[in-house]
Amino acid sequence: MSFSFFKILRPKTPQEVAKSLKDSLVALDTKTVVEVKALEKALEEVEKNFVTMKCMLSGDGESEPNMDQVSQLVEEVCKEDVVALLIHKLPILGWEARKNLVQCWSILLKHKVDYKYCCVEYIEQHSELLDFLVVCYDNREIALNCGIMLRECFKFPTLAEYILESPSFELFFKFVELPNFDVASDAFSTFKDLLTKHGKLVAEFLEAHYDEFFDLYDKLLTSSNYVTRRQSLKILSEFLLEAPNSHIMKRYIQEVRHMKVMMTLLRDASKNVQLSAFHIFKVFVANPNKPRDIKIILAKNQEKLLELLHNLSPAKGSEDEQFEEEKELIIQEIESIR
Repeated sequence: MSFSFFKILRPKTPQEVAKSLKDSLVALDTKTVVEVKALEKALEEVEKNFVTMKCMLSGDGESEPNMDQVSQLVEEVCKEDVVALLIHKLPILGWEARKNLVQCWSILLKHKVDYKYCCVEYIEQHSELLDFLVVCYDNREIALNCGIMLRECFKFPTLAEYILESPSFELFFKFVELPNFDVASDAFSTFKDLLTKHGKLVAEFLEAHYDEFFDLYDKLLTSSNYVTRRQSLKILSEFLLEAPNSHIMKRYIQEVRHMKVMMTLLRDASKNVQLSAFHIFKVFVANPNKPRDIKIILAKNQEKLLELLHNLSPAKGSEDEQFEEEKELIIQEIESIR
């Protein structure tokens, strides 16, 4: 006679994983939140389900994931609206659950089922989820998690385009200046991806919203916060010099207001800011078709500009021949203006 002391558990199917996860997330609704023990139990159940989902999506460390099961799970989390729950319940989740969610998020988005990105299509149809993630930068507890999830979303042009055209986009100009350094830096990373990942898309956006965008951006460039000024300059250099943005660059260097901002930054207390500003300022000066009002400003400020440029040098210990050559050409151009 034989006895079995251990019950062998049958692995859950993708459908069961999705349903179990959905049920545990729904259990976090306000009716259970008032009961501390009930909430704690629900959070524990959510964490277990996230671990199960992560193992099914990425393997358990010993065996690779079954791609058929991954496809089925991706389909189920969309069909059962689990994707929406994952985002809306994010503020309630514990640290471990948020970590596992972020690890699963990239796989969910990137996985194709019959040549379709199911989760991306789901978010396209429920675009308010992207707005929710952006707004979550205001919640310091989950801001970094939301930032990672947004950057994964912005790898897809349709999702990036939605935020560019959404009122939520303007919130980035606020979030990059939040007092918490980690959150502000993360917001800058997301903002940068949004402006540099899809050149043609961004070029069309800037063309349609040129004045509104640069009115806001000039405020970042003249911020009292050093990190904001420096990061804004770096991002501006990157997206203005992208080939699809060449017509935006041509328009930008025709305007006195933008050149005045760069002239101000050439006098910044930070050497790094001065050098970054120079690399944009030189384009105004080197432009062979400078408008008359640009020439007038350069002529009026000729002496001060020449003094600033003569004193401008790379960081200590670094020799940059190209920088010195460019600086000399810009000095000569300014000297020739009458």
